[in-house]
Amino acid sequence: MTKPRLTFEEHDQLGGQLAAIRRELRLISLKLSNAYPRSGRESEPAKKVEEARQVLTVALHRLEDRLYEEHPHLANTDVYSQGRE
Repeated sequence: MTKPRLTFEEHDQLGGQLAAIRRELRLISLKLSNAYPRSGRESEPAKKVEEARQVLTVALHRLEDRLYEEHPHLANTDVYSQGRE
């Protein structure tokens, strides 16, 4: 059984939510990087937050691919692009 796909409006809303999370992760990463050494154990939290941001970026790219496959006439790069940041 095929699962229902996201509507264009759901993609658009999700894109905004994920862009906000990505922005927040970037700010947290910068704050940690400025507060702690960039190497050693103390650097691990900042590195992990940055890794999470990079994983989210990959998810955004994959969701953009789905958007173009599911809604080719409505899709645009503003939905999941980094330009929303």
